[in-house]
Amino acid sequence: MKIKELLVLLFIGALSFSCKEEKKSDSDMNTSTETEENMSATSMKNQRKTDDVVIKPIEHATAVIEWNDVVIYIDPTGGKAAFEGQKTPSLILITDIHGDHLNVETLDALDTSNATFVVPQAVADELPKKYSKQLEIMENGTSKELIDITIEAIPMYNLRNEALKFHEKGRGNGYVLNIDDQRIYFSGDTEDIPEMRSLKNIDKAFVCMNLPYTMTVESAASAVLDFKPKQVYPYHYRGKPDVSDVAKFKQLVDAGNQDIEVIQLDWYPNDEY
Repeated sequence: MKIKELLVLLFIGALSFSCKEEKKSDSDMNTSTETEENMSATSMKNQRKTDDVVIKPIEHATAVIEWNDVVIYIDPTGGKAAFEGQKTPSLILITDIHGDHLNVETLDALDTSNATFVVPQAVADELPKKYSKQLEIMENGTSKELIDITIEAIPMYNLRNEALKFHEKGRGNGYVLNIDDQRIYFSGDTEDIPEMRSLKNIDKAFVCMNLPYTMTVESAASAVLDFKPKQVYPYHYRGKPDVSDVAKFKQLVDAGNQDIEVIQLDWYPNDEY
C-alpha cells in the first residue's frame, strides 16, 4: 500500500471516530437536559402539591385544614374518634361557646400540646386554666398573623328578633384565613349580617344555614350573591328539627350568579342527610 493511500485511510478513520464521539456527546447532553427537565417538573409538581390547601369536613361545624406543615382544627368536637388519622394541630380556631363549637372533652382528648388556640374572649372564659398560655384572644374586627397565616376575626350574630338570644353581637368570631394567596372564610353561627355581605376577595366561603339558630337558605344565598366568593361550601346545616335544603341553596346561588361554584361536602357522615 502506498503511503498516500495509507494516510487517506487514517484520515477517514479519525474523522469517523470524531463523528461518533460528537454524536455520543450530543446524546449525553440531550439525556442530561431531559433528566434535568424531568427533575424540574417533578420538583414543581411536588411544590404545587405542597402549596395546596386541603380542607377536610369532620362534622357539622368541625373541619381540618392542612397547608404545608400547618394543620388547623376548626371548632373541634366529636371526641378523639372524630380525628382518628388526622395530624396533630398547629392552630385551633374556636368560633363560639356553644357545644357544637366548643367541646372541652374533645380538646382534652386530643394532643393539643403544640397548638395555639385562636378564640374570642367568651370562649377563653370557658376554657380550663391549663390552656391559658396557648391562647390568642381576638375581638371582632381584629387580625393576627400566626405561622405565616393572617387571621381576621369577623363578627357573627343573629338579626331576627326571635333568634337574638342565640348569638349576640361581639361574643363569637367568624374567621377569614389568609393562607398563601387564598382567603378562606368560616362564618361560624351567624345570619346574613352586613359584615358578611361586605367581605371582599373570598376564595372559599363556608356558610352556615340552619334554623332556628342561624339563617334560612334564602338569607344565606342572598348574602353569598352579595360578597361573591369564588366557591361556597354550605356547612352547619343541621337544624332543629329539620335539616336545611342545601339543594335549594345551590339553585338560588346558581340562578343569581353562575360564576360562584357551590361545592357540597359530606358534613354528616353518620347521618342520612
